[in-house]
Amino acid sequence: MKRFDNYINGEWVGSTDYKQNVSPSNVDLVLGEYAQASGSQVQDAIQAARAAFPAWAAGSIQQRADALDKIGSEILRRSAELGRLLAQEEGKVLPEAVGEVCRAGNIFKYFAGECLRLAGSVIPSVRPNVSVEVVREPVGVVGLITPWNFPIAIPAWKIAPALAYGNCVVFKPADLTPGCAWELANIIADAGLPAGVFNLVMGKGREVGNAIVESTNVDAISFTGSVQVGRQIAERCVARQAKVQLEMGGKNPQVVLDDADLDKAVELSLQSAYFSTGQRCTASSRLIVTEGIFDQFQEKLVEKMLALRVGDALDPNTQIGPVVSEAQLANNLKYGQIGKDEGATLHGGEALELGVKGFYQRPGLFVECEPTMRICTEEIFGPMASLLKVRDYDEALAMANDTPFGLASGIATQSLKHAQHFKQHVQAGMVMVNLPTAGVDYHVPFGGRKGSSYGPREQANYAKEFYTVVKTVYIAA
Repeated sequence: MKRFDNYINGEWVGSTDYKQNVSPSNVDLVLGEYAQASGSQVQDAIQAARAAFPAWAAGSIQQRADALDKIGSEILRRSAELGRLLAQEEGKVLPEAVGEVCRAGNIFKYFAGECLRLAGSVIPSVRPNVSVEVVREPVGVVGLITPWNFPIAIPAWKIAPALAYGNCVVFKPADLTPGCAWELANIIADAGLPAGVFNLVMGKGREVGNAIVESTNVDAISFTGSVQVGRQIAERCVARQAKVQLEMGGKNPQVVLDDADLDKAVELSLQSAYFSTGQRCTASSRLIVTEGIFDQFQEKLVEKMLALRVGDALDPNTQIGPVVSEAQLANNLKYGQIGKDEGATLHGGEALELGVKGFYQRPGLFVECEPTMRICTEEIFGPMASLLKVRDYDEALAMANDTPFGLASGIATQSLKHAQHFKQHVQAGMVMVNLPTAGVDYHVPFGGRKGSSYGPREQANYAKEFYTVVKTVYIAA
């Protein structure tokens, strides 16, 4: 069995503890054994990043640009290979996995350009013979903690801007999906960065993640994951005045109005709720439909949902891959029972036996729901959605906003009036009109409102708000 080590201070470093990486499509398929970093190794990585920071921050922006472009090109060159690994270890179907890899490659190439576009400004002072310069400088050492559901794209959109703006990185990927993280680290290691600029430490969040968050030598933390963990990280970062950026949960609404194109509305709702096995923070788990179209929508959606082919992520006939882990599957099934106990009816949603030991689940739709039910208010993070009936647009908007979260939202309508009003008044960071809520571009900002996000946006040139600090300089003539 091949073993994969951590990357610290420009070297691959072994461990006394390794964890098997198994495929959710077939748990008998072991993809490798991955090093679990010790506490001392995490500190070594942090110290290496701290030592490398002054030279990297003051170094050539062309060197940064060339390195990031090389990383992006290599990711794109290996997209088929990396996409296959991603599908095997995370469970999303192969076309989605390859698409995610390509997104990661394009993110690095985008930020290669950003290395050269970080502009400041010169402003006249209110005092004569004085000028003012406003410049941006790197934050320092950043700790990046990423989730399992996008195991190469989310690391890319954190690592690339961190390096582009002159920071040094200590990267902890999700314990469930270390394979893509290791391959990404290997590509970065071959890009010619100075030792210590980038470090990979794999392991459990309560050990490796905690050590990164608590270190006074880490100047900023960017985290994507659960609400509970995110809030704990925020409290600890604020206590020591470290910069913090969080992307957490969602209970995203997809509104369908009476005037919507029915077939298109059903299809985009199907994609929003169930593709990538519903394991996307932007997935629509609340389908809010006005009464005039409700019965037809429900009939068509249930028919199409139950016809989705569940199977091995590498099977070209599969539309919905496995759930990522046994624990996540158990959680999904638990919510199925919760919904029934609350009085909802569940179409589908059961575990499936497909001839191999994997974590398979039929997509599920709760009907006869009330908006206060737990299935309509708590994030399940699986291929399960709730269908809710409303009288009209006004009630649909109110229900869409009746959540502590605010990441993504969507509306299906042919009314320009309602589309305009919705995009202005829905309380979400991202709004989709006649499009699935799941699916965002790499060159625009990503993030939400309320309990979904905290701190500056991710992606695009908005990333500079987190990965740089502003300095104001006064100069007398």
